[in-house]
Amino acid sequence: MKIISIRGVNFNNVDMKEALTLCRERLCESQRTSPAVIHTPNAEIVQFCVEQPNMLPLINSADLIIPDGSGVILASKILGKPLRKGKVAGVELAERTVALCAELGLGIYLLGGKLGVADIAAEKLREKYPGLIVSGTRDGYFKDDAAVIDEINRSGAAFLLVCTGVPRQEKWIAAHRGELRVKLAGGFGGSIDIFAGTAKRAPKIFIKLGLEWLYRLFREPSRIGRMMKLPKFVLGTFFSKIRGENGETGTRVGG
Repeated sequence: MKIISIRGVNFNNVDMKEALTLCRERLCESQRTSPAVIHTPNAEIVQFCVEQPNMLPLINSADLIIPDGSGVILASKILGKPLRKGKVAGVELAERTVALCAELGLGIYLLGGKLGVADIAAEKLREKYPGLIVSGTRDGYFKDDAAVIDEINRSGAAFLLVCTGVPRQEKWIAAHRGELRVKLAGGFGGSIDIFAGTAKRAPKIFIKLGLEWLYRLFREPSRIGRMMKLPKFVLGTFFSKIRGENGETGTRVGG
């Protein structure tokens, strides 16, 4: 599978259909003893990795890394290594994989959100995808990792959605990958809130124009500090290009 390194993060050059096909393959593997992992970095997360390079091996350890944001696509063009297949939104891949699980008769487990939100998300997903098996839910305010892992494993879920925010979700999956008995796990940020309806994605016109960040800023002005990472990321990418720090293109072998 071809990968393209953007500021040290190794993205898979896939479109949504290809990403979903890979998820199907992992879910249908009979011999898998530890989960295949999905990470969904956007420009803010890549900048976080630039500032904290110890995060790079963790992010790059995933089997599938998708470009979840127009800023990553822009950076790939600046560096002369365009991710030509475009953005693959994490929340969309998560939902399509949930739909796939309903089709295959496989269970999902929702981990994250405030108290009760995962239950609401589960109810709405079951309404939308008849036959969906929600094997379990748990809010993101847990302290006993061992108890949560045991609950997930006993649930029999095949697909684990961890929505506890960056970098907690990525660190948690990496730390417990060897203990989890699901077939596929991914860090999907605020997806549970979107599924539950307690948060909304940007209108389609904002998504089409690559301005989801602006919509979120309009709705949550307090995000201005986080949003400043976006111009910092773009400017840093220009300087990285000038210095010739473009990274390498290669092939990832799935776990």
